Amino acid sequence: MAPSSAVDYGVYLVTDSTPAILGDKDLVDIVRQALRGGVTCVQYREKLTGDNHAAAIEKARKLHAVTKEAGVPLLINDHVDIAVEIGCEGVHIGQDDMGFEQARKLLGPDKIIGVTASSKEEALKACEMGADYLGIGTVYATATKKDTKSIIGTSGVRDILSAMVAAGYGHVRTVCIGGLNASNTAAVLAQSASPKKSLDGVAVVSAIVAADDPAAVSRDLLGQVIAARIPDVIKKVAETTPLSHNMTNLVVQNFAANVALAVGASPIMANYGEEASDLAKLGGALVVNMGTVTPDGLKNYKQALEAYNAAGRPVVLDPVGAGATSVRRDAVKQLLAAGRFAIIKGNEGEIQTVHGATIQQRGVDSTSSLSFDQKASLVSALARQRSSVVLLTGKTDLVSDGRRTFRVDNGHEMLGMITGTGCTLGTTVSAMAAVVPKGGDMLAAAVAGTAMFGVAAERAAGRPEVRGPGTFVPAFLDELYLIRKATAEGDLGWLTLVNVKAVEVSEQ
Repeated sequence: MAPSSAVDYGVYLVTDSTPAILGDKDLVDIVRQALRGGVTCVQYREKLTGDNHAAAIEKARKLHAVTKEAGVPLLINDHVDIAVEIGCEGVHIGQDDMGFEQARKLLGPDKIIGVTASSKEEALKACEMGADYLGIGTVYATATKKDTKSIIGTSGVRDILSAMVAAGYGHVRTVCIGGLNASNTAAVLAQSASPKKSLDGVAVVSAIVAADDPAAVSRDLLGQVIAARIPDVIKKVAETTPLSHNMTNLVVQNFAANVALAVGASPIMANYGEEASDLAKLGGALVVNMGTVTPDGLKNYKQALEAYNAAGRPVVLDPVGAGATSVRRDAVKQLLAAGRFAIIKGNEGEIQTVHGATIQQRGVDSTSSLSFDQKASLVSALARQRSSVVLLTGKTDLVSDGRRTFRVDNGHEMLGMITGTGCTLGTTVSAMAAVVPKGGDMLAAAVAGTAMFGVAAERAAGRPEVRGPGTFVPAFLDELYLIRKATAEGDLGWLTLVNVKAVEVSEQ
């Protein structure tokens, strides 16, 4: 299990075993379905008496087996003794539960402890004690929790987040709870965000536990959470101007550099591997673009890959035309064996080749032979195989980290009429990857770059002055710049055009 700093609190399921919510359904099965849909953290909440304490421990063990299989932490609400007994990842304690210091003493230093906070004072006290995350609320009135001290609404959440930043606790993770469901999650995430801190996720009870299809509801929530992270990533790029080191072909270098500048990155087009060691120390990301494959080029790619891996910086692999020739197929194998890639981006044929299929591409183009479900399974399988985020481009882009898979339905056919748009998507994604902190959500960065790129294309193509590819390019660069500028200033109107949804992946 990942350390607490790397936990994704995006869709945080809080269980409820009361008949009014659970009915006659099996709680373990509900949690299993929710995990399949994309739930990222589970809290087992049970009101205990002497009669059901042993049964609760047994239920907790069963839940932990399910969450461990999914690679998701299980936290126990209030009852630290149960967490200790079953060895799960941690606990969540309320203001009236066991004290934080005592819980930490019983659990040890490596377990997760979350704390409920309904006010700025409670939040800052919990942060001072060392809480790993805060459960902020209650946002809206709810029937699942009767002892709420107050309803704070999204403005109350925003005030707490602002106070955390002002006190130096902006790094502490946060979720909100209380009346959250698929119909209001996007609005709550947007309305509660303070200028310098957004929620890391939403805690949901009855919307999932009482649902006819917990997996579908979880997928819907996950899509909204990831979409809400898009502006945070783009804003961070605008604020930090990260280096985007492109090792790419001569045809697209100028275009790629202009795209990097438009999204807020600082580009360098450097194909000589000897420079990589110094460049990797500047806190950016590397794009290895196989547009031109030569023996010297491959040697330089490997050298740069090694340098960025050693520096702990992300590398994006763009295996251009990977299946076109035996030389390119061999180059892909050599690169995959040489180091780690944070993101692998390619069209259908390229991704198939990286996954191990021997296919024949027509140059760098991709001939579609797979159904949508097969493509989703492909990106998920490759992501698990390589421990990378995989981005498969096409009319519908697919992005996966092996457990979460998303479709991005943004873009315009004009992109296919211009040389290098696929390569410059790699540049865009590299800028987003560069601002992901250690243990952060690389998949959200890939989705952010893909969505930004696609929406910019749609807006550019809709401009009255755009009559074809020649007028499209400058309009496209303008729209990338305008989206970046608007996002940095807090104007998120363009997000209404983003079309991102989580998808179910069937095992092939």
